[in-house]
Amino acid sequence: MIEVNELTKRYGGRTAVDGLSFTVRPGRVTGFLGPNGAGKSTTLRMILGLDAPTSGTATVDGVPFRRHPRGLRHVGALLDAGQVHAGLSAAAHLAALARSNGIPRRRVGEVLEEVGLAEAAGRRVGGFSLGMKQRLGIATALLGDPPVLVFDEPVNGMDPEGVLWVRRLFRRLAAEGRTVFLSSHLMSEMENTADQLVVVGRGRLVAAESVAEFAARGRGRGVVVGTPQAAELAAVLRAAGAASVEPEGSAGSAGAVRLAVTGLTADRIGALAFENRIRVDELTPRTASLEAAFMELTADSVEYQAGETR
Repeated sequence: MIEVNELTKRYGGRTAVDGLSFTVRPGRVTGFLGPNGAGKSTTLRMILGLDAPTSGTATVDGVPFRRHPRGLRHVGALLDAGQVHAGLSAAAHLAALARSNGIPRRRVGEVLEEVGLAEAAGRRVGGFSLGMKQRLGIATALLGDPPVLVFDEPVNGMDPEGVLWVRRLFRRLAAEGRTVFLSSHLMSEMENTADQLVVVGRGRLVAAESVAEFAARGRGRGVVVGTPQAAELAAVLRAAGAASVEPEGSAGSAGAVRLAVTGLTADRIGALAFENRIRVDELTPRTASLEAAFMELTADSVEYQAGETR
C-alpha cells in the first residue's frame, strides 16, 4: 500500500506539490491523472525516494521507500524507459540489478520472457525501439516480484498489441493482490484499466474515487433529445426538474433541434413528451465520459493554455 500524507515539495518560490494526501490500496489498479505541470512526476519521485519532500510523508507499506532493503523486492517502478545504458544488453542490465538486489539470476530470463523480449535478451538497448524500451522497463519493475508497482506513462511508443498486453498485465497484477499505481495521459487506457483514480491539479488533490464516480461528476452525461418543438419541450422538462436543457449541435431534418438534457432519465423525458403531445425524433442516453469529466474538473489547473484553433 502507498500512503501520501500532506506531501509538499517546493523549488524556490514554486510549489510543485501542495499538501497532497491519498492512499493507493492493493488489489486494484489506481490511475494517477493530472494536467501537465500538476505535480504527478514529482509525487512519484518522492514516493520512490528520488526526491526529498519539503514537508509531509510518502510511505510504502508503512515506511519510506529508502528504508526498504533491496528495494526492487518491495517496489517495482518504471519512470523513464530511456534511463538504461545504451551499451548494455537487456539481459546484462537486468542481471546487474538482480545481483544488487539479491534477486535470483533465473528471474532475468523469466521477466524477459513475460514481457516478450526473450529473443532480444542479448541485443544492446541502444538499438531498441521506444516500445521495446518500455517492455524492458516493465521487466525491470517485475524483476523482484514486488507487491507494489509504480508506472509512469508505460504505454508510450507501444503498438496496439502492446497496449492490450499492458492493460491485461496490470489487471492481472492487481488481481494477484498487488498495489498497482499507474500514471497516464491516455483517458481510454484509464477507462479500460483503472479501478480507482487519484486526480491532481497544480499540486493539489482534485479527486480520489472510482473511475465511474469521477466520470459521473462531469456534465457530459445525460440524454440527447431531438424534437421540432424544442421550446415547448424545454419548458416542460425544466418544469419537471431537469438540471439543464441546452441546444446540442445544429438543427436536424424537418427543423428538429437536438437538446442535451441532464437531471431526467430518457424514460421520464419520453413520458413527458407523450403526455404533452410533443413530437420526439431522437432520445439517446449519453453515458458519462472520463475525458469530459477530467477536462471540466481540471480546467482551472491547466498550467499552459493553448490558443483557440480557428
